[in-house]
Amino acid sequence: MDYLDLPQLVAARGTVRLPGSKSISNRVLLLAALAAGETEVRDLLQSDDTTRMLEALRTLGVSIEPLADGGLRVGGVAGVLPVRQAELFLGNAGTAFRPLTAVLALIGGDYGLAGVPRMHERPIADLVDGLRQLGADVSYLDREGYPPLRIASPGPARTDVVRLRGDVSSQFLTGLLMALPLRGAETTVAVVGELISRPYVEITLAMMAKFGVQVRRDGWQRFTVAAGSAYRSPGVVAIEGDASSASYFLAFGAVGGGPLRVEGVGRDSIQGDVRFADALAAMGATIAAGANWLEVSAPASGKLRGIELDCNHIPDAAMTLAAVALFAEGPSTLRNIASWRVKETDRIAAMAAELRKLGATVDEGDDFIRIWPPADGQALRPAAIDTYDDHRMAMSLSLAALGTPLRINDPRTVAKTFPDYFERLAKVTRAVPVVAIDGTSASGKGTVASRVAEALGWHYLDSGALYRLTALAARHAGVAWDDEAGVAAIASELDAHFAGSVITLAGEDVGDLIRSEEISAGASLVAALPAVRAALLFRQRAFRRPPGLVADGRDMGSVVFPDSVRKVFLTASVEVRAERRHKQLIEKGIAASMAALLLDLRERDQRDSQRSVAPMQQSADAELLDTTNLTIATAVAQVLDWVNKVSERG
Repeated sequence: MDYLDLPQLVAARGTVRLPGSKSISNRVLLLAALAAGETEVRDLLQSDDTTRMLEALRTLGVSIEPLADGGLRVGGVAGVLPVRQAELFLGNAGTAFRPLTAVLALIGGDYGLAGVPRMHERPIADLVDGLRQLGADVSYLDREGYPPLRIASPGPARTDVVRLRGDVSSQFLTGLLMALPLRGAETTVAVVGELISRPYVEITLAMMAKFGVQVRRDGWQRFTVAAGSAYRSPGVVAIEGDASSASYFLAFGAVGGGPLRVEGVGRDSIQGDVRFADALAAMGATIAAGANWLEVSAPASGKLRGIELDCNHIPDAAMTLAAVALFAEGPSTLRNIASWRVKETDRIAAMAAELRKLGATVDEGDDFIRIWPPADGQALRPAAIDTYDDHRMAMSLSLAALGTPLRINDPRTVAKTFPDYFERLAKVTRAVPVVAIDGTSASGKGTVASRVAEALGWHYLDSGALYRLTALAARHAGVAWDDEAGVAAIASELDAHFAGSVITLAGEDVGDLIRSEEISAGASLVAALPAVRAALLFRQRAFRRPPGLVADGRDMGSVVFPDSVRKVFLTASVEVRAERRHKQLIEKGIAASMAALLLDLRERDQRDSQRSVAPMQQSADAELLDTTNLTIATAVAQVLDWVNKVSERG
């Protein structure tokens, strides 16, 4: 799908079992492939990144068999790949591209490595420079310093001490260290400058040790792999839950009340991103932890406070902190995040742009971002969030749904690490409730819906008014009602506002004007245009605000709010509806013919029921209410009774 609309959420609590860690999964797959012996891998992350690694390993001749219990059996090649010539496509999977580059450069053969356009924008020169010091033959096929690459068999090494920059990406050091046992000679990596994202290097060292290779280290500056080092299968490896993915749900618990527990990662985790919980604690959240779980609740005061933090230890999870900052008192500053700029997208620039859409004030630099939430009393603005083909942009900014209705563009990008993220999120969050009241024209749905909203103390949406306003705006602009593209463009920029019973268009009160028969007929025509309905869809959903919404129209329950807590479909005989419309017009001093009204209603019913997009029809789960012989008060009482029964069931 091109987008996913998230309703405004009012609470988050429950338990989530995490998918496997991406960082651990791809490291384990590669090490199992290089090891002597077979390895059974349990709880592997199922995602785009691991799919790319699995495809590459199979192409290189590694035996990988699915097990009946969902695991995988990897047949290790003991450092000798069966296939010595191959073309590998690795998408945008940095955890596959960087380590495979290092391994293939030292193992020998003829290989091409390529990815998606964004992968070709991510620098790799520091890793290639390090490999060349060891005799590797690596060529750039396009732009110097960036993929795609051509790798040939290595020549003699110039040194056994490799100097490698550490301030661009820890994946360079990870890839090099994982490949060094293939040389057979003692090799040292001397890190030049500050090593960023150190917890990810810790994961690398821990996984190498699990497969029998101990790396000697001198702080964070020198790492040595002894001569004769070789990988051996540990037999069975279980993958920890993904701590970066945990950050999204922990943040929902901190902002949405909680308690929200994540299982699969806890205080004993080898992943640095578990320290995201410490950052939430510094912002005032309540934290509990066990060996394999973490749990977060909102502050007792109900309000988080801004934070200033060096994020070198949690570079990926820090993106979630940027979203949490929207709900904190005072500014938040996240520092030492230069690596954001060379990830799946330039995350500093992207995050700044999307937070501003929501109403935040943002300052950005080479290695920091500073966020001020909207001023006191100002709500987050409904926005369509662009995700930049970056899974973490989609997941971290979904947190904003606790403050506003939200549209996530290209939500499929979460498949990189967490394919069912939004389904899991829906299970532990509660949305602003909606009562959808649909029905035929003049069936009384507008009057009933407005009075139900008043009785409940909820907001009210007259969706028909939006279509009437669109028809009126098109008429003012000289755009024909059957000009689909032209009317849709007007709908997308509609300068309309609702304040109680007052409806304005471009600042003019048009409440009576849009109820005229001409504009009503125009509204029915433009509502049948798919592009117009699409343009107004998110605008309608943006009315869904606490404590609740009563929405009336002709597709509220079937299309706009399919998750409504109660759906009602109103109808009445066409004769009664014509009489009601005639009475309304006469009371407003507008001359009207009963015969003409009957004909108009019949034509409108037919047109609405047969339109190609969102035809008017009763939802299967909607209550049918025939108002032919009912008073407004009786109809309102019946709808309230249905709503109250839902509330009683919780």
